[in-house]
Amino acid sequence: MSTVATTDPATTPVEAFAQLEQNGVELMPLRKAGLARFSESSYPTLRDEDWRFTNVKPVAELPFQPVLVPLGQAIGQEQLTSKTFGQLDADRLVFVDGHFNANLSQIGNQPSGVTVTHLASGLAGLEREVGSLSGGDDNPFVALNDAFFTDGALIQIGDGQRLAKPVHLLFVTTAGEDGEAAHIRNWIDAGANAHGTIIESHLSLGKAATVTNVVTESRIGDGANIEHIKFQDLSKRAFHLASLHSELGRDARYAFHSVALGARLSRNNLRLRLAQPGIECVLNGLYMLRGQQLADHHMIVEHAAPRCDSHEYFNGILDDQSRGVFHGRILVQPGAQKTDAKQTNKNLLLCDDATANTKPQLEIYADDVKCTHGATIGAMDDDSIFYLRTRGLDAPTARRMLMHGFAGEIIERIRHDAVREELDALVWDRLEAEHQLH
Repeated sequence: MSTVATTDPATTPVEAFAQLEQNGVELMPLRKAGLARFSESSYPTLRDEDWRFTNVKPVAELPFQPVLVPLGQAIGQEQLTSKTFGQLDADRLVFVDGHFNANLSQIGNQPSGVTVTHLASGLAGLEREVGSLSGGDDNPFVALNDAFFTDGALIQIGDGQRLAKPVHLLFVTTAGEDGEAAHIRNWIDAGANAHGTIIESHLSLGKAATVTNVVTESRIGDGANIEHIKFQDLSKRAFHLASLHSELGRDARYAFHSVALGARLSRNNLRLRLAQPGIECVLNGLYMLRGQQLADHHMIVEHAAPRCDSHEYFNGILDDQSRGVFHGRILVQPGAQKTDAKQTNKNLLLCDDATANTKPQLEIYADDVKCTHGATIGAMDDDSIFYLRTRGLDAPTARRMLMHGFAGEIIERIRHDAVREELDALVWDRLEAEHQLH
């Protein structure tokens, strides 16, 4: 059994950084640069335009305790199979509190041109790659991740190769003390004409106010077709900060789906660059919140080449005093003619105290484009409820069906049948259990 090795609750990131060397962690230039960037900016505040709707002060006030070595709590396989996608036929990489667990992971036979492993095992050959896509991000949590990441997934799909089965990345938080943080770094490299499905889950076994800080970098090659599905259902006291940085090649097809149900505060930063012609990109998101939960989706899609399509669809169901934040920016560079970009955010407020802040944004420097954006915030449609009641349904069932249909607008875009069906059933169960519709 491993010993617990976190930093002292009173320590600072600078002091915690010194412990990395004491624990035998190589202080590569990326780590040093990350600490330097964070030291200059520290945590964002409401005065920062990109964070004006999301107060991260509760995160900053927690004791800074990065989990530098695996914690001692044992997890059995049976605890995982009962979790979401536990029965899915997939290769599975399991990370417990930010550290790879080989005993819980299951990696089958992939084609010879495919690598599915954990990042720490191959980091020595990727020092120039890791951080290359996220380096321009001024997000302080990316800087913290640069300094303190412990491990994460390494997925490499060679030119013309196809994943034999989906890859499921399961990140489990077990930490029992407030402030314990897992800093996770994923590197995904899909070569030309590569195909595959990647599923990413974030789950809690404990109820402490833990922090999960994830940075995912993905390079999608020419003609590649990748579907990336993320499911987040952490405890209602947890904090989840995540950033995705992706660069897409000519004629690539990339779909990212996010389903956010858990965490006290979650933030997804999406940064995609469409650098070659003919790209099709879909960003798809559902957030279902209650209590005082907050979910923030902040994205920038840069069209840097002609004839590219990007479509963003985000729906939120907000109950009690929860809050949803959507900030989408589409940037069309000069020369990116024939761009087709769409941005839609819809929020369903189930009570008067729920709040949605939405800011769709277009920034266009080309003249032959088709770009649209829109946002809606409102309560459930009384006419639709009345219509269903005239068909014999009672009011709670009618409301539940309408909410399920609203969520289904997002879930139905997931191409992988088994994942789509499981998430659809899970959403229905959650609506029944948590939103007082009986």
